Amino acid sequence: MSGSHDELELKARVEDPAALERLLVGAGARLAFRGAMIDRRYDRGGALAGRDEVLRLRIYRPAAEGVEGGPASSVLSWKGPVSVRNGYKHREEREARVAEPDEALAILERLGYEIVMRIDRTIAEYRLGGATVRIERYPAMDVLVEVEGTPDAIERAVVATGLARDRFLPETLPYFVAEYEARTGRRARIAADASTP
Repeated sequence: MSGSHDELELKARVEDPAALERLLVGAGARLAFRGAMIDRRYDRGGALAGRDEVLRLRIYRPAAEGVEGGPASSVLSWKGPVSVRNGYKHREEREARVAEPDEALAILERLGYEIVMRIDRTIAEYRLGGATVRIERYPAMDVLVEVEGTPDAIERAVVATGLARDRFLPETLPYFVAEYEARTGRRARIAADASTP
């Protein structure tokens, strides 16, 4: 997606991602992408973090030919401060497709931006009645499902997952990392490289 929009979403922990995918397909969901989704978040001296903003370069690498989504692609995004609106995580988001992610990376570095967070996951992303439903697998953490769209589309997609509504939270990824670590006593790993960021 490109352009400006208000992002509304919920996330939940998933015990059986294969069963979730079967339920989604059974409800009429269409697979839009399967493969790696690589996020690099940038900041310059903590200025963006201080305003609760995010600057992100996201690269999609398809798992196999024949899956809709085509060759590798990337999106440069700015996200505004997080709030909760009517029970959904909300933030303004502006996005632009980037044809050459390596050049975008070089531009960000020349402007003095540094990587402050790496997120590497494999995903299965579905479209269902106006909602995007993304199943996310991390190197060492719970599998999550994220549902994004309008409130009505989100609620219909939540029902299609078969998961209890109260499991879907308007929380960001750090919440789920902390919850995983508290519950398991193990350190979560959200990037392929164990080093941080």
